[in-house]
Amino acid sequence: MRDQIDKYIGKLLADRSAIPGAIAIAAQDDVLIAQGSPELAKLAGDTLSRLNSLALVAARPSLPFAEFLIARAGKGETFILPQDTETRTFLHDIPFLRREDLAGDPAPELARLLGSRKGVIVEGVGIIAVGAITVEQAFINYSSVFHSTFVKYLQDLLTDGFKLPGEREAFESFRKQWLKPLSAEGLEFVDAISLDKEEILLEIERVGRYTVERGLVDSFFGNISACAGDLIYISQTAASLDELKGCIDPVPTDNSSTTGITASSELLAHRKIFEETGARVILHGHPKFAVIMSMLCDKKKECAIKDCWKECPHVRDLGGTPVVAGEIGAGGLAKRVPPVIGASGSAIVYGHGVFTLGRDGFGEAFRTMVEVENFCREEYFRLLKA
Repeated sequence: MRDQIDKYIGKLLADRSAIPGAIAIAAQDDVLIAQGSPELAKLAGDTLSRLNSLALVAARPSLPFAEFLIARAGKGETFILPQDTETRTFLHDIPFLRREDLAGDPAPELARLLGSRKGVIVEGVGIIAVGAITVEQAFINYSSVFHSTFVKYLQDLLTDGFKLPGEREAFESFRKQWLKPLSAEGLEFVDAISLDKEEILLEIERVGRYTVERGLVDSFFGNISACAGDLIYISQTAASLDELKGCIDPVPTDNSSTTGITASSELLAHRKIFEETGARVILHGHPKFAVIMSMLCDKKKECAIKDCWKECPHVRDLGGTPVVAGEIGAGGLAKRVPPVIGASGSAIVYGHGVFTLGRDGFGEAFRTMVEVENFCREEYFRLLKA
């Protein structure tokens, strides 16, 4: 268990979502274990001891966006409701506690909130997230809250601007210091995927790591596949893209067996994309600026559709990449992405993420995703400045 705790503290540092020295993880083993920052470890242990769960992460995010969302919230509001897919699918909403709610021991109130939600934001403390049966789940839920509050805050800036003292300065610091240039420079790819199983598995594992390391996806969302003859090799559902060894399923293209039962929930979309485009590989990530920009629409005020993420029938455009609506899994996404992705080699799903193609190998798919995210990043800052 201690190895698991060390592993996920390391991941929080590697993805730069938490401040070094301000991370703690508690877990139930034979006895309750709490490691990390002493103050946060005590809070994590005290809260977890009140829950029927195995693990809890308590960490201060490396960006102040969650804190700003609380400060910008109206009096009486008790939760944040981001519109991205990760929130809709996994979090529903994100409750928060203000400083004045923390008088005395905050653990009982945190345990009450975490009894029905996967993560909570505590003003002045950070993000507290729980895992029902694994440490990994607590890490996933922390990362989901970090991702969703990042997306929500940057969305709100476009509509409402800076409101709080120090907000603009903190954002400039984020832009100049936290945000890194995004490129595929220095990465190696197989030029053309062969039919060799071992080569395909190794290439998928390597590209999965690249995708996480370059910040194009949180480690456990997104998916990746390669088509070889009558098989599709695809990452398993909920697999960490930076740990795909043993987590890639070979699935018959004709759906003639049940081996796809553990495959990514996007298997149907991948299969249809291969059928309609003739591509050899598909990469799907959740780059943050593409997610943010996909939810901007200048027709919203005059449009009768409210559930844009699944009901919008229109194909919009972001720098030559089509943007479509669509539920994850076998819903609308599998119907709406395949017809539009072939021409540009990329497609953005509303509030969700980006799909890119490689006609021969992953180099093309990866570089295309980088280009899409860089366009969206530049377009975001252009709009914010306007």
